[in-house]
Parts: sequence; C-alpha cells; structure tokens
Amino acid sequence: MIHKLRESMRRCAFALAAISSVPFLTCASSALAADRPLQKINVAFSSISGNMAPLWVTQDIGFFRKHGLDVQLILIESGTTTAQALVAGDISFATLAGPAVIQSNLRGADTVMIAGIVNTLTFQLFTEKGITRPDQFKGKSLGVTRYGSATDFAIRYALDKYGLDANKDVAILQLGNVPALLAAMEAGKIQGAMLSAPTSLRAKKMGFPMLADLQMLGLEYQHTSVATSRALIKAKPDLVRDFMRAYVEGIHYAKTHRKETLDVLSKYLRSDDREVLDDTYQGIVQTLVPEKPYPTQKGVQIILRELGAKDPAARSARPEQFVDTSIVKELDSSGFIDRLYKSQAVAKTAPKAEPMPAAPVVATAPRTEPVTTAAKAAAESKSKSVTSEEKVQAVAKQVPMTPVKTTAPKMENVGAQQYTVKPGDTLARLAQQFYNSASKWGKIYEANKDQVKNPDYIYIGMKLIIPGDA
Repeated sequence: MIHKLRESMRRCAFALAAISSVPFLTCASSALAADRPLQKINVAFSSISGNMAPLWVTQDIGFFRKHGLDVQLILIESGTTTAQALVAGDISFATLAGPAVIQSNLRGADTVMIAGIVNTLTFQLFTEKGITRPDQFKGKSLGVTRYGSATDFAIRYALDKYGLDANKDVAILQLGNVPALLAAMEAGKIQGAMLSAPTSLRAKKMGFPMLADLQMLGLEYQHTSVATSRALIKAKPDLVRDFMRAYVEGIHYAKTHRKETLDVLSKYLRSDDREVLDDTYQGIVQTLVPEKPYPTQKGVQIILRELGAKDPAARSARPEQFVDTSIVKELDSSGFIDRLYKSQAVAKTAPKAEPMPAAPVVATAPRTEPVTTAAKAAAESKSKSVTSEEKVQAVAKQVPMTPVKTTAPKMENVGAQQYTVKPGDTLARLAQQFYNSASKWGKIYEANKDQVKNPDYIYIGMKLIIPGDA
C-alpha cells in the first residue's frame, strides 16, 4: 500500500511538471485517478461551432484521461435528441443549448444543467445582398437550425423587436446546422439567418450584410450548457466531479494556450483559415466562456417565460429545478478554479493527447415541432471587491479580452484603467463597482463620449476607460 501511494505521488509530481498551472487539489485527484481503470463514457455535443471549443480542448489535450475518464465524443445535431439520449443513458454528459434541457425536463425527464459554457447569445443576423432594413423581410424566407433551438429563438426575438410577426410576415425554414444556413443563403433558398462563429466570419468574407449583432445587446441567455441527469449525479457523484474538474481545466487551458487551442479548433472546424480561427477564439473562448462556468438562472428564467406562452408547466416552473450548481460551487469554494488562474507559470507541456476518430459519430435527428424562446436580462458583473460568497454565486467570471484589432480609447486621466464590457454591465453598475456609488456613472460616460453615444447602450466586448476616482 505504501509503495502504491509513493508511486501515485511520483506520477502526480510528474504531472505537475508537465502542467505547472495545476493546483494541489488536482494533483490529489490525479493520483487517485491513476490507481483505477479508466471509466468509459459517451459525451455528446450538438453543433460544430466555437461554443464547443472547451469540450474539444478538454478531450484532445488529455484532461479527461488525466481524471480517469475514457471519453468518446459523439456529434448529435439536435438538442432534443441529445436530451433523449441522456435520459436513456446512452450518453453520460452533453454540451448543448439550454432550451433542449429545459423542455426535456418539463416533459418529466430528470435532465439538468451543471455548467454554463456560453451564457449569452452569440448570433449575428445576416441577410442576402440588398436587404438593408428589417421591413424588407416581409414575404421572405429565413433559416434556423432546428425549431425550438437557440437560432430559432434568436430569429423570432429579432423579428419581434423589429415589429414583424414571425408566424405571418415571414417563412421560417428548419435546415439542420449553422453551415447549412450559410449554404442556403448562398443558394438563394433563404434571405436571412442567425449565424455564429466561425460561419459568421465566412458570411462577412462572402459579402453578406450583417443587419444585427445580438451579442451587443448583452442579453443573458443559456445558450450553451453542460447537462447530465439527476440520476447520474446521485448514483455516481465522483464521476460527475471528475468530469467537471477536467472540463474546468480544459477551459483554463483554452484561455491560456492560444496556439494549441487554435490547432484543436482547426481540427474540429475543419478549417485552416487563420482569420476564421482567430475570430472564433477571440470572440467566444476568450470573451464569452467563463472561468467559473455557473449556469445562468436568469437566462433560464427568460427561456421559461417564453415557453410559458404555450406550456402551463413552464409558467409554474422555477429556474432552480433545471440547474444543479453544486459541483461548480464545490470547485469554486475550494479554491480549485482560482488556483488555476493565479499560477504564475504557463504550462510548457500538456497531457498526452489521445487519438481521435477522423470524424465524430453523427446521430440523425428527427424533425421537432416549433417552440419559441426569448432572452433578455443581464449577467452579474465581476468585481474585485466581491466577497467569497458572492464569487460562488456569480454567473460567470470572464477573462479580460486580449488585444483585438479595434483601436482602444486613449487613457488620459490619472489613475484611469481600461475595462472590457461583459454581459449585464451598465454604466451605473460599473460606477458602483469602481467607485462604490452608482450615481457616479456620468464620470464613465464623460470619459467615453467619443464611442458611447447613448449611456443606456453599451455592448459586450466594448473597451471603456474607467477614470480614477479623484
């Protein structure tokens, strides 16, 4: 027994030399994982998009195996089918859109979200050349991936804001996936669609106009989540814990290892276009994926509100029944996540990557009936002065954006600092954060008048100057 313990510790020390940013808690769990056979599980993902980057990195860099899991990734291009596979036990975990988990739960399944990977909308509304105003959509055809999906919600939400009736003024077609939407626009089969990275950048390069960017609205919405079943959490809590430890490390690695993450994106997106890969990495991995992947209960409430228009069960439901934050909270409160990001050394080597199939297994999804969803609200912003309890309850902690191609405003004020707008930020909230007084929002507004034309309108990714409180 002593010999085995020493051998485990030796292996743990080797792992730390390989990944210098891994904290002691990870070391202990790795030693335990090394003493047991790898547990084989199936994990599904629902789209070929940048939202899946943390999952792909966690798999390919080897964090699942490090925590004792032999994972097979399976592509199922339907949230409804993915949720059904969770209930049937064919898969153990899935990365998919929030509405599918919620609808499955409302129908009596025990599906539940244990992490939030993207807690706001990432879509941009692209149109055929010649359409420059929303009213020009009347009588046209618009595309969505699946009825009831995040793209379906986004297009209906935008049309409603433009004063158009999605059921009368336009035809909405279900086309399968985001790349198929762009292909349909190119072929002239549809005149508009909500696209996300990397497809959105391809649309720009092809000359399609962008009419709206929903990411700029700062809406809180459970766009991408990690889901499992409550039955699995109860029966195998250690499995769920190991899975999320690996996932959190994968998120950290993706945020701190740009080159390696771009290589993984290139593989799964099947693209060598550096501009597309950089845009996906910066726009999603760095900007939107939280360090602490709490699901957004406010975003879940927005989905329930929309579903409630047709489903009485949704009207009486509460967000808490669709999320379980216990695992992320445990990793957060123990200091596990903070230690990852506080580490001064950047890993020079990584866990050995395991061979992956040339292409993931693909499950064909059945046609589903239309269901609409909507999203608006704001995520809780991170503050340097928040208490430990507030950190645990925070929706997500974002990593500041690395420099982008846009020109940052000049900082002329003594003690001024630059801040990147996150979901849920308002000038009043930022004034409370930096000056302990929401009434001082005008100071931030005056310092940024050149780019903030309306104090009630700031968008995610905008770089603001926060003047010193002199």
